Amino acid sequence: MFGEARARLAVGAFERLGKGMGHWAQLNFGDCAVYALAAMRGEPLLATGEDFAATDLTSSAPLQDLEAEPAPMASNRGMKFLLAALLAPGLCLGAIWPDNIGVWKRAATTQATLFDRPIWDEYGLKESEAARYENGPEDFTVTGYRLQDTTGAMAAFDWLRPAKSTASKLAPLAAEREDGLLVVHGNYLLSFTGHKPDAAELGALFDGLRNVDTTVLPTLPANLPTQDRVANSERYIIGPASLAKFIPSIPPSVAAFHYGTEGQMGFFNAPKGGLAMVIFSYPTPQIAMQKEGDFRGIPGGNLVKRSGPLVAVVLNPPDPDAAERLLSLVKYEALVTLDQWVPSHKDNIGNLVINAFFLIGILLGFSVVSGIAYGGWLALRRRGNRGEEADALTTLHLER
Repeated sequence: MFGEARARLAVGAFERLGKGMGHWAQLNFGDCAVYALAAMRGEPLLATGEDFAATDLTSSAPLQDLEAEPAPMASNRGMKFLLAALLAPGLCLGAIWPDNIGVWKRAATTQATLFDRPIWDEYGLKESEAARYENGPEDFTVTGYRLQDTTGAMAAFDWLRPAKSTASKLAPLAAEREDGLLVVHGNYLLSFTGHKPDAAELGALFDGLRNVDTTVLPTLPANLPTQDRVANSERYIIGPASLAKFIPSIPPSVAAFHYGTEGQMGFFNAPKGGLAMVIFSYPTPQIAMQKEGDFRGIPGGNLVKRSGPLVAVVLNPPDPDAAERLLSLVKYEALVTLDQWVPSHKDNIGNLVINAFFLIGILLGFSVVSGIAYGGWLALRRRGNRGEEADALTTLHLER
């Protein structure tokens, strides 16, 4: 299987021998994978055509020049595609993690193990990677997930955050475990096990991350009541997979994710038993009004409330009175922005007067310079006409 060393060798081969690089070989991506495998093993290479013969693999030779049994021989094109597919994971190794994090040196990188892959796909997972770092006899493991946007990273953070973790001051979305740290930076979710990095280590790591998305997080989580809420029980729902994982009693057709619906869920303490509430956000109050009736039609005795474009549902509450009190805490507050005239520097009367004086000064300076230039030109012309008036049309010499 292709590891990081062979992947780097294949990339270097393409830079020297690849198509468009000016070399006679003109190898494609699959050819470079084959080149790396043959070069590291030091074994002969059987190939059709003259492309590999133009490389520095002295053992390579055109296949048609070798004597063989007149039996059908499969093309090596399939092997190239297979090796290219094996090469792709190798190219990804080391894609997230730097060589060093402070005094810690990267020892190895592996593919991260993913459970519930449909949820990861729904959250927009782009790549994942695990790495082991060492500092003398000590070591720790860190796993990174790059998601499509900040919403996906926040949703994955809520999902993976342990129930007994505590909030950390290292980042707005950070939770400390007994043996590590879970932290979000933009669209990245980083999980440290065996070590709790300090602010300096995290800052250097954050600066080295690529393709960081910094869009604003959704405001829906702020509508979930904080009173009696169970710590770390929040879950963010953006599609059918996460809905089936966290709230299987609600059909996806009722949630209607084709509207761009998102949901925020949480658990709450109550005297007669815990309560589960989920708040769905819709584009308009009219859509929310329509969906309110659909939620009321779900069997199970759910309590439903609409507030603006939000629909809050308490699932099968053991205490309807406590559920009503919880629903009363959900209040949508619309942010209305009015077009207002904002004075600028151009509207300042003082600046207008100062600019007027500047313009007058420029005009006066131009007049003085123009007058001096014109007077000098007349003086030179008078001298050239030997005393005659420079602007005279006809001169009469009456003394004669």
